[in-house]
Amino acid sequence: MGNLVRYLAIAAIALGIAGLAIGIGFIVEGKAKSDLLTEAMREEQITLGLTQEQIDQGNLVDTAGEAQKAGDTIREHRRSIAPTYGELLAGGRFDPTNPAHVTYMQALNLETYLYFAVASYGLTTVAQIAGIFMIVTGIGLAMVGVALLRVRKQAAKAA
Repeated sequence: MGNLVRYLAIAAIALGIAGLAIGIGFIVEGKAKSDLLTEAMREEQITLGLTQEQIDQGNLVDTAGEAQKAGDTIREHRRSIAPTYGELLAGGRFDPTNPAHVTYMQALNLETYLYFAVASYGLTTVAQIAGIFMIVTGIGLAMVGVALLRVRKQAAKAA
């Protein structure tokens, strides 16, 4: 029985260390991708949805909330051209010489870009939260392993 407890304790400590390392990796990777996304959005210099005061201060759309607001604004504008893509074409085909068609497609592309950014920010947040959970779980497992080793040692002394 003593060896079984020892092996379980070592396994718990090893899993705890692995959880800690993987959790750190999740946090680092989540933060790196979030920073990359923020920088890419700043390069696009989108200001749609920001107040004039924010624009004057040099602010750009570079957060999930700002991207959501800008995407919603573009969707509203795009739907003022036509409520749906099918209604825009009215049974016909896309015409690259038709300014309404081109404007609609450009709006659809930018809207998609912004909503993709919102989803990506969400994913990086999930990765970082999962990393924190892994670290906490890893620490807990390692503590259980250490406690098992101590209990085993005390049981061996008492016997």
